[in-house]
Amino acid sequence: MSAACVALPVAGCGGGERQDKDETAGTYKVEVVSHSFPAKQRLADASVMKITIKNADSKAIPNVAVTITNDDDAKGGAGFATRSDMDGLADASRPLWIVDEGPHGGDTAYVSTWALGGLAPGATKTFEWHVTPVVAGSHTLRWHVAAGLNGKAVARTEDGKDAVGTFPVDVSREPPAVVVDPKTGDVVDADEAKS
Repeated sequence: MSAACVALPVAGCGGGERQDKDETAGTYKVEVVSHSFPAKQRLADASVMKITIKNADSKAIPNVAVTITNDDDAKGGAGFATRSDMDGLADASRPLWIVDEGPHGGDTAYVSTWALGGLAPGATKTFEWHVTPVVAGSHTLRWHVAAGLNGKAVARTEDGKDAVGTFPVDVSREPPAVVVDPKTGDVVDADEAKS
């Protein structure tokens, strides 16, 4: 179950009002306008994941959110990370991708969930992650759209299904070929430098 679908009490986090206090219960229609993430990547070569969500309903969505999970979730991994089986680790979480920059203003208290606030009828919002792969191999990232953070506000497509999808990715062990531009000192892709 995704983090966006579970309300957990948080102790020792400063108290205050419950996060789900003002979340309106209901089902909201959404359209996934576009989603992209390169299927072929190389170690240490930055990539961008984008998911654009449109409110296809006649009522405002309380807080449009996206949760990322991965094919290692059976081991307890989440989002762009997996869990190591090694004994004695203080933190078993190990990144599959380093998140260099998440959706601007979208951080939440939930693991691997980002929220961009209310969404008026007909309006769109784009979630954008700048990431760098650090583990070679085949991975599948899964995404799930929600209309709120606490499970009361549910997002569904026009046909009544969950707004979900996957990004299958092959990360090559071969690092990107880069050179330093002698004129500027910038690091550039070697293929671009030839042109």
